[in-house]
Amino acid sequence: MKKYIIITFMLFSTIITSLAQEKEPVRAEVDHLTDSVVTEGKALYRSEWASWHGTDVFLAKCKEKQNQIGGYVSYETPTNLVNTFYSKGEKPVTIGVITFGKDFNVQNYQLDTVTRQLNTIEKDLFTLRAAAFKILRTDTTFKQYSGTTFNVIPFINKGIKRVYILSAPTSSGIILFGNDYLLDVNYKNEVASIKRIHNSLISTDTKKNDVKAIFHTHIPGKDEIMSATDICTMMLYEKENNVKQSYVMSRKYVSIWNAKDDQLVVLTKQAWDRINNDQKARHPDKQ
Repeated sequence: MKKYIIITFMLFSTIITSLAQEKEPVRAEVDHLTDSVVTEGKALYRSEWASWHGTDVFLAKCKEKQNQIGGYVSYETPTNLVNTFYSKGEKPVTIGVITFGKDFNVQNYQLDTVTRQLNTIEKDLFTLRAAAFKILRTDTTFKQYSGTTFNVIPFINKGIKRVYILSAPTSSGIILFGNDYLLDVNYKNEVASIKRIHNSLISTDTKKNDVKAIFHTHIPGKDEIMSATDICTMMLYEKENNVKQSYVMSRKYVSIWNAKDDQLVVLTKQAWDRINNDQKARHPDKQ
């Protein structure tokens, strides 16, 4: 019996040790994750950029049509970013289309107010948006915080249809990460599943203009690296709020977003620890 207990204890100790010394992910795995999320995040940003600035143009140039607004959608073509405002009702028509160049110059746009039927991609986005608003009103998964509003983004990237729902601040000088959702849809453009991307809301006040970096964590069960919504949020707010970097830490990875060149660097947790330990050894006086 005593021998059996000793052997069992040794096996248990071996299992615990192997779990504690988790194998470091290979670089190819890290790069694949990084490329995928950056592609999605930047595409999401381009959609939101068109919506932000298209709304400014439409509200400034088409005041007489504002009571006709049923909603808007944004999408990307090979050469342009397009923001379409449509009329109210189940079969809307366009009431204003703002087309931007891909130079991200807010002055480089064309405004078309000729009424027409929605094109194929606009119809799909309209249907996705309507489905999202329907479930947003009825499903208790969604939680809205004071001082925020939900931003519903119907999104088609490389033929894959989905809807992102982000929490946006209702006042300037605030950057919000979290309380965001991803809605997958089926071939009928119906919501098939809801994913909470973050479990909570992280709010950063940048009014004093001295926030150079923003940190938050991703708990086990959530995205291991910075999410597409994290990247989109940084790109939308980083310049006007003078934020230089954003960090996301998870069990496996440390993600670092650099605002200067809009690039994501992802390190394994082991590599991050090695760098920190090396810096401590080189500069013990700074500890």
